Amino acid sequence: MKRCAYLTMAEPGDFVTDYELSYDAMADLGWCAEPVVWNDPGIDWDFFDAVYICTPWDYPQQVERFLDVLTTIDRSAAVLINPLPLVHWNLEKNYLRDIEARGGAVVPSLWCERFDAAEIPRWFAAHDTERIVVKPAVGANAADTYVLTEPVPPGLIRVLSETFARRRFFVQPFMPNVIAEGEYSLIWFGGECSHAILKTPKAGDFRSQEEHGAAIRAVDPAPAIVDAARAIFDCVEPKPAYGRADLVRDEGDRFLLMELELIEPSLYLRTDAGSSARFAAAIDEWFQILSGK
Repeated sequence: MKRCAYLTMAEPGDFVTDYELSYDAMADLGWCAEPVVWNDPGIDWDFFDAVYICTPWDYPQQVERFLDVLTTIDRSAAVLINPLPLVHWNLEKNYLRDIEARGGAVVPSLWCERFDAAEIPRWFAAHDTERIVVKPAVGANAADTYVLTEPVPPGLIRVLSETFARRRFFVQPFMPNVIAEGEYSLIWFGGECSHAILKTPKAGDFRSQEEHGAAIRAVDPAPAIVDAARAIFDCVEPKPAYGRADLVRDEGDRFLLMELELIEPSLYLRTDAGSSARFAAAIDEWFQILSGK
């Protein structure tokens, strides 16, 4: 049996995970999959044939250490999936600029190096909207994400100033369909759409993560949604073994990319009976391609 380490975190807390559903499918292809805490200093990565970046969802608080660990894995005998160049590219949300430059349809974004309260009116004017969203360039699970309306209260301005004093961030228009319709997540394995879900925030909230109370349900995506996701993945090189595109419908009935998750996305295996087998096949295929075995 080949051995695959699933990178996880020591304290999952309230996070919802279902990666263990892939164990049997991996075993069917000759793999022994086991969870490994990503920042455990005692791990010998040469012991594994492959390492899947599974659920290390606490890494935004330790980005440099996370990259150091992945670099160590990349230099070991194990094959890192997805590859390290994709991790570096996908780590900061400014990959959205690259995708847009390559022809992908993304939610319009302004990119900021430091917070300046005097710039807030410009953000609203640039997006021609009454509600905007401020997000960190590196983040997960909607942490440190803020929805603003004018006038922005002084207390919130102080919070923004403290939060982004030393962090890059970006500003997007608030997309009403995140609440009215929901956010579509299309999970991609081996270059094809595996399955899809619709995430709908709970009443009074805008966050689409189930940890924040959002409703998650499996959907059969319309061809227009699949085509939009495919156009996004066509912008990505090297091609990923797995990924998730989060899309929202705009007022012109286009599906725009909100985020493209290629490092450690939740794959919602529990929502589709065949997804575990497709995931395992993608990992096995990418291992063969990257290792030459």
